[in-house]
Amino acid sequence: MHAYGGRQMEHEDSVHSLSSRGGSDLGSRYTVESGIYMTSFAAAVFVAALVTAGVLLLTLLITLTVMLQSCQTKNAGVIEMYRSSDDYNYCKNFALNLELNGLNVDSLPSFCENVAIKYIKEGQYTRELNITVSIVENYLSSRRPLGDDLDVVLVDVDDFLPSDYSNLFRARFSQHVDDFIEEAKHVKRVFFQQLCMKIKAGGWSLILLSRKPEKLRNATIEHLISTGYGGWSSLIMRLDDEMQMNCSEYFSKRRTTIQEEGFRITAVISCQMDALTGPYLGKRIFKLPNPIYYNTQHFY
Repeated sequence: MHAYGGRQMEHEDSVHSLSSRGGSDLGSRYTVESGIYMTSFAAAVFVAALVTAGVLLLTLLITLTVMLQSCQTKNAGVIEMYRSSDDYNYCKNFALNLELNGLNVDSLPSFCENVAIKYIKEGQYTRELNITVSIVENYLSSRRPLGDDLDVVLVDVDDFLPSDYSNLFRARFSQHVDDFIEEAKHVKRVFFQQLCMKIKAGGWSLILLSRKPEKLRNATIEHLISTGYGGWSSLIMRLDDEMQMNCSEYFSKRRTTIQEEGFRITAVISCQMDALTGPYLGKRIFKLPNPIYYNTQHFY
C-alpha cells in the first residue's frame, strides 16, 4: 500500500513535470510567432532595400518634374509661335491692303515694327525672297526668247538704289531698325544680282525702270555699276513732265511706250504694287517680298 502510494506520487510528479515542460514549449512557440526576429545580415538587406526604394522614388519625382517643365516650355514655345504667326499674318495683310489702296505707312500698327524685325532677323524674308526668285528663274528658263533682242524683262530697280524710305522707318519706328533695314537691303541685292545674271544668261533683254528723276541718271548708273549690276539693256527714269504723275500712271505710260516700240514684255518684276498694275504687264508679273510696306509716292 505504501509502495503503491509512492509509485502513484512519482507518477503524478512525472505527469506534472511533463505538463510543465509542455507548457514551457508552447510558450516559446508563441513568443516566436508573435515577434519578428532576424539576423544582422537580413536587417542590413532590409535597410538597403528601403534606401534603394527611396532613391528610385526620388529619381522618379525628379524625372516627372523635368518632363513637366519641358512640356510647359514646349507649350509656351508653341503658343509663342502661333502668336508670332498671327501677328505676322495680321501685319502682312494690313500692309497689303495699305499698298493696294495707296495709303501711307503711318496707318500700320506700331507692333508691326517687331514683326518686321523678326521677319528679317529669323530668316523668313530671305526664305520668301529665295522662293520668289526661284519661281521667276523657273518661269524664264521654261521659255526661250526669239533672239532678236525684243523679248524683254522689266525690273523695278528702285529697291536696289539709295532712297529716303529708310528715313521713314526711323521717323515711324525706332532707331534700332537701321541694322535690320541694311540687312534686308543686302539680302535683296544678293538675290537681285543673281536674278540679273540668270536673266542675261537666258538671252533676255533687261530693262530697268526707276521712279527717280532723269537728272539723277549719271549718279544712278554709277551706283549700279559700283554695286555689280551690269548687263542691263536700258535704264528708264522720269522726265520732268512725268514727275507730277503718280507712280502707277508713270509705269503704265512707260510700259505702253515699250510695247509700242515693238518690244515683247515677257515679265515685270517689282516688290511694289504700283509697278505691277495697269496695261501691258506682259505675260507674267512677279512681286518680290517686302519687309515693311512703304508708299513710294511720297519719295519722288
